[in-house]
Amino acid sequence: MICLAAPVFAQKGIDTQTETIKQEGNPTSRPSDVSRSFDWGKGKTKVRAMLPNPYKMASRRDVLINSIQEVLRDKKIVIDEASSRISDGYIVTQPFVFAKGIVITRGELARVGEVAYPDTAWTRAQYTLTIDVQTIDGIQNKVSVNAKIEGRAGNGLTSEWLTVPSSGVIEDEFLSRLIETVTGTSPDPVQDVPKDDGP
Repeated sequence: MICLAAPVFAQKGIDTQTETIKQEGNPTSRPSDVSRSFDWGKGKTKVRAMLPNPYKMASRRDVLINSIQEVLRDKKIVIDEASSRISDGYIVTQPFVFAKGIVITRGELARVGEVAYPDTAWTRAQYTLTIDVQTIDGIQNKVSVNAKIEGRAGNGLTSEWLTVPSSGVIEDEFLSRLIETVTGTSPDPVQDVPKDDGP
């Protein structure tokens, strides 16, 4: 006796999970990052948007120029007297080396600029600031800051200084420090400090 097995076709049923997701929305999906705000909770680092550059400041012109020089001194940045017209509110600095060594330099350049040479060995990084104070009226001034960032690049045989486009981080850090010097208040958000509840 020969038995022939009839093919068995599985009946396609309704996927209840898929139907539920369609009706209620996918719980794992999220809106775009543009409209989302992040809540990092207590003790997390807060960030702010970059400051406008030029930045409008309420201060007498001479006081503001003195404050700029004070910030530069605090950061150990030397003014290039030959290129600057300090009384006109135009200040150019000498190159300031902010990173040395292959390991540190690449990371620091990437933090403040747009590095377009992935295979380059960077050994030093420096920047030159150009600060321009434009008077609006007796107590209003616009301060613009531009950083020329350069990296010392080598390929084993030769090395040269290459300009790295600025991402605005250095300019923003300088303006933040200047605002704090002039107004006594930092524009940076106050960080949450975890409370020590003790034993």
